[in-house]
Amino acid sequence: MKILRLLNNKKIIIFFFIFLLNSNLIAEDQPIDIWNIDKKKVEENQSSEKNIIEENDSKKKLLESDIYKMQSDKKNNEIELDQDLSSRELKIFGLYDPEDYSLDINMWINSDGDQLRNLFTKLSKIKLSDDAIELAEITILTNAYYPKKNITEQEFLKFKSDLMIKNSNLDLIEEYLIKNQIININPELFEHFVNEYLSDYNIDKACDIFSKNSEPISNNYLSKFNIYCLIKNGKSDQAQLVYDLKKELGFNDKYFEKKINFLLGFETEVDQEISEKNILDFHLAREANPDFIFEPKNSTKKIIWRYLSSSNLLNSFKEIDITELKKISTIETAVHNKNYPEKDLLEVYKRFQFSINQLLDAKSSLNSLTNVESRALIYQKILLESEMVEKLKLLKILKDLFKKDKIENAFDVELKKFLKEMNPLEIPDNLTSFYYTNIKIEKNKDQKIKFNNDILHQSKLINYFNGDYSKNKIEKDINNFLKKITKNKKYFLSKKDIIFLESLRSDGIEIDKKYDNLYKIEPSEIPTDIQVMINNNEKGAALIRLVEVIGQDELDRIDEDTIYFIISTLNQLNIDVIRNKILLKVLPLKV
Repeated sequence: MKILRLLNNKKIIIFFFIFLLNSNLIAEDQPIDIWNIDKKKVEENQSSEKNIIEENDSKKKLLESDIYKMQSDKKNNEIELDQDLSSRELKIFGLYDPEDYSLDINMWINSDGDQLRNLFTKLSKIKLSDDAIELAEITILTNAYYPKKNITEQEFLKFKSDLMIKNSNLDLIEEYLIKNQIININPELFEHFVNEYLSDYNIDKACDIFSKNSEPISNNYLSKFNIYCLIKNGKSDQAQLVYDLKKELGFNDKYFEKKINFLLGFETEVDQEISEKNILDFHLAREANPDFIFEPKNSTKKIIWRYLSSSNLLNSFKEIDITELKKISTIETAVHNKNYPEKDLLEVYKRFQFSINQLLDAKSSLNSLTNVESRALIYQKILLESEMVEKLKLLKILKDLFKKDKIENAFDVELKKFLKEMNPLEIPDNLTSFYYTNIKIEKNKDQKIKFNNDILHQSKLINYFNGDYSKNKIEKDINNFLKKITKNKKYFLSKKDIIFLESLRSDGIEIDKKYDNLYKIEPSEIPTDIQVMINNNEKGAALIRLVEVIGQDELDRIDEDTIYFIISTLNQLNIDVIRNKILLKVLPLKV
């Protein structure tokens, strides 16, 4: 159905525009006068039909203008934008109120853009731990004014967006996108969200967010994605309308047009062309071809490998002939990149045929085999070996063979499974490093706090940081505890005890002066750059710097000296909520 025919049907076109504009661009009782028409010139006796036609024309112009962002060099009769995105004053975008985490709306105001640029660049190169990610997300998603010095609002917003893309917490990203309605301000983040779900072949989830978006779409890629989603959801007429308007405004994508016309039923001939330019183009190639076949190569993008695996389009690899060593090598690379299951690769290894002599003397046979065959031989030998130490030696050899070809991640999950079956007490000294480097030591998430009232930082007094103590009660109990330990000459205040006491003092808890000599305040262990941030009240920058300090480590595995200056930083900045969360992770004894 072409656009002219659609515009002839008054009732349908009114419905379509109301749907696309989400009703919030149109007044309830009469059309918005967006072109500053002098309403006094409009005669009261105009016919109803004329009003409807003018309303439709106005809506069409509004849709064209807002959705497709006309450029200044377009034809003279094309509508200019009311506002250009780059000139709009950006609002505050976030999820959390500052008081939720003892922060404030000015937490970035005093920060220098050059320093922030350096900090965010460093974070982009670090694989952050869960604790570091949590702190980073709290920091960047707290509602606050943007820094002004040596950085633009758009650049700062992109730093936040890039960090969210890196961490890829899709639930959090979805909440952020929906709450802030920033499809045109943060198109990269929106693209990442829909691409991630499409690559997992979760099309419903990828499309669902478009229905929750109330803003016109200016980004070409997202506009195409939305058109596809409309078709997928049985709204072909709306999809055709949006696409025809897009074409009228100069959009030209022959590949996309062929696929969409096939999905709309305008074309019956299957187009065999497959584009790997992006995941949407690749998906459309499959959607528009009932007999779709694609064999990935080493150069195939990681996201397309994921799509193929998620949509069960890699089944042909399971039937691979073991003589196709190049193809098996491609699979190994895909496994290394986490785009193909390790167990399926190992199943291929099991199909290789080796002689008895090769299996008996596997180590000596490696020199006469290709790299792929060598890995297959050692893996088969591991399966046959019953003696634990010998099996451990073979596992190390196999891991080294993967490392040699720089695909060490191809033997990761299954290696951990082998190591998990071994008794750590039986590991020989020369293999302990290999064992502990590669085994996954799982945390018991059900660990509970075990109070030890003989040790200050493990006593029930730590419940103060849960908010379970009044000021009067904690002051009474802490002084009684200190009185008790002064009588115990064997008791030595640990660094964690000092962290506990310094946090209480920071909160204004009065500790009797006679206990001042129980420990000495250490000279400042806070790095100079962080202390400068503290002095300037740069809460946001200081927290991002602490994210860098935590880095790949979980908080409960960081040394006490580092924890001391992290807590000291938070104490000086009065960021009590975040400080308390950290204290409750690092102080108590958990079993």
